[in-house]
Amino acid sequence: MERRRFRVTGVVQGVGFRPFVYGLAARHELAGFVLNDGSGVVVEAEGPRDALDRFAAGLCEEAPPLARVDDVETTSIPVVGDAAFSIARSEGASGSALIPADVATCAECLSELLDPANRRFRYPFINCTQC
Repeated sequence: MERRRFRVTGVVQGVGFRPFVYGLAARHELAGFVLNDGSGVVVEAEGPRDALDRFAAGLCEEAPPLARVDDVETTSIPVVGDAAFSIARSEGASGSALIPADVATCAECLSELLDPANRRFRYPFINCTQC
C-alpha cells in the first residue's frame, strides 16, 4: 500500500473535475479524498502501487472535456488507512485557480430543453458541467 498527494493545476474547477476524480478512484479501488483549494485540485489517494500509477495517468488522459490539466505534482506521503474515497469540503486558501470561460449549451442540455416530456423543458437556466 502507498499513499500519494496529487496537486492538479490548470482549468480544473467548475468543469466536473472532482466528480471525475471520484469516479476514477472508485474504478481503481482507491481510498482517500479530492478537494478544491485556491490553486486547483488536491487529491490524496492510497492503494496498490500499480493502481495509483494508472490513476495518475488517468488524471491527465481521461480528464473531462472542458478541463485543461497544466501540471500534476505528485508526492508520496504516509498511508493513513482510509476505507473509502470521498469528495471533501473545499479549502479556502490564497491562490489563483483558473476558471473556465462560458461555453455554448451542449447537445444533451439542448435536447432536454426542447423535449416537452422532460422536466427541464424550456428551463431558461439549463446547464451541466460540460456547458
